[in-house]
Amino acid sequence: MFEKILLSNPSAENPSSLRPRKGIIIGLGQVGLACAYSMLIQDCFDELVLQDIASDKLEGEVMDFSHGMPFIPPTDIKAGTIANEGRNADIVIITAGVAQKEGESRLSLLERNIAIYKKILADVVKYCPEAIILVVTNPVDIMTYATLKITGFPSSRIIGSGTVLDTARFRTLLAKEMDIDPRSVHAYIIGEHGDSEVPVWSTANVGGMKLVPNTWADLPEDEKATLSGIFQKVQNAAYDIIKLKGYTSYAIGLATTDIVKAILNSQERILTVSGLMTGMYGIEDVCLSIPRVVSERGIIKTVNLTLSEDEEKLLQQSAKMLKEVFDKINY
Repeated sequence: MFEKILLSNPSAENPSSLRPRKGIIIGLGQVGLACAYSMLIQDCFDELVLQDIASDKLEGEVMDFSHGMPFIPPTDIKAGTIANEGRNADIVIITAGVAQKEGESRLSLLERNIAIYKKILADVVKYCPEAIILVVTNPVDIMTYATLKITGFPSSRIIGSGTVLDTARFRTLLAKEMDIDPRSVHAYIIGEHGDSEVPVWSTANVGGMKLVPNTWADLPEDEKATLSGIFQKVQNAAYDIIKLKGYTSYAIGLATTDIVKAILNSQERILTVSGLMTGMYGIEDVCLSIPRVVSERGIIKTVNLTLSEDEEKLLQQSAKMLKEVFDKINY
């Protein structure tokens, strides 16, 4: 029975022997800093290395973090690179990327970010050959796929932050509408982390009670309007936050930490991370988000989620859109 629900990932490797937990965060923009702060206060690593090309800022951030060590569980935090202090890290978290220039196309921006990734990943392959790589840089699905192609690592060890944050936003807004704890809402956003993402209304539930008991068409118009409005807020969340404060940081830092904890503690958590599709829903050779089981071996299983016909079509459209971008990029 259960093998029909959870599909094993054949590329998942055996766990390594126990040793101090070591991570490296590459890129100390607002997202990288939020990740570092969240992971420190949640005691994720025994050793955490921070890497950034802005050396003065890097030293200052490490000093600032280190002065807070008496208030939290101890972590050996240091500035460095993969080639020195970051060697043999368990998890390599990449938030590095460049900002889009005025008038620059999305494709041109992607190619510049991929050029940066090639330099970073050459060192990852050389000095952290057994690491799990967690990609956070946007557009995360494309950068996850590029990482897979550049490194040649097993797909189980290449994970994108995907729609973990979108799913959290979805649950938060649904919970607010119903005046309950977001952790009691079970609902997913799948597909691209972006405009073509897909809300899975057919399985969304609270306490086993479906939010859409039959089909979307059967819902009263006022309920359709309420649920559609919630999803629209999820889609626009990043744009709204960036408009108000200039960037997003805290929530993605917490989301990334949740993924890291699932890996380090081998929690076998179901998370909507981005990873390689290998035929499910007729989709292959593209990275996008569906519910997957995450442990110390990376992505070890995929949830065989039953989608409605419309949801499956939307997911396939999301995959097609991403694949069209992938095919234009020179890896």
